[in-house]
Amino acid sequence: MNERHQARLISGGHKGTEAEFGRNAKLWQIDETTLSYEGHSLERAGELEVLNDADLARGDVSMEIVCQRLGRRFARGKGILRVIQSMFHVVTRGDHLFAVGWIHDDATVKGGTGWGVELAKFFNREVSVFDQDKERWFTWVDGHWREDEPTIPERPFSATGTRSLTDAGRAAIKDLFERSFGPAPGA
Repeated sequence: MNERHQARLISGGHKGTEAEFGRNAKLWQIDETTLSYEGHSLERAGELEVLNDADLARGDVSMEIVCQRLGRRFARGKGILRVIQSMFHVVTRGDHLFAVGWIHDDATVKGGTGWGVELAKFFNREVSVFDQDKERWFTWVDGHWREDEPTIPERPFSATGTRSLTDAGRAAIKDLFERSFGPAPGA
C-alpha cells in the first residue's frame, strides 16, 4: 500500500472523470493541483493554477499531428486547441496518467482523452485506462494494452477522461484509491 502524503493529483478539473478523481483525492486527503486557463469552465478545483498564453504555447502542437496520431478528425476551434495545449501540462507533471474512457480496436482512446493518453505514451509516462465498456483497467506495456489493477504512485500523478462517467467508472476510481491507499481516512 502506498503513502498518500507523497502523492499529488494533477488534472484539469473538468466535469466527469477529472472531477471524480478530485473528489476522491479530497476524501483520501491527497493534495490536488488543477490546471486551468482563461475561459475554462471547471467543475471542481484543488489548488488552482491558471496557465497563461506563454504556458499554453509550450504544449502547442499541430492539429494535423493530433488527428493523424489518433486516426480521426477534431474541430479546429480555439477551445479544442486550449484543451490540447493544457493536456501537455497535465500529462508532463505526473509520473502516471490515469484515464477513464473507451479503448478503440486501434489501441487509441476515444475523444480528447485519447490525446492525453498518446502524450503519456510519447513522454514515456506510465498510463492506465479504465475502459467503461469492458469495465476493467488496462495499462500500456511494451506497445500493447494489458489488463491490470494499477495503483497510484507515491508521487504526482495525472488524471483525465470522459465527461460521460458511468457508475462503473466512478466505482473504478474509488477502488483505485482504496487499492492504493487503503480505506479513506475517517470512513
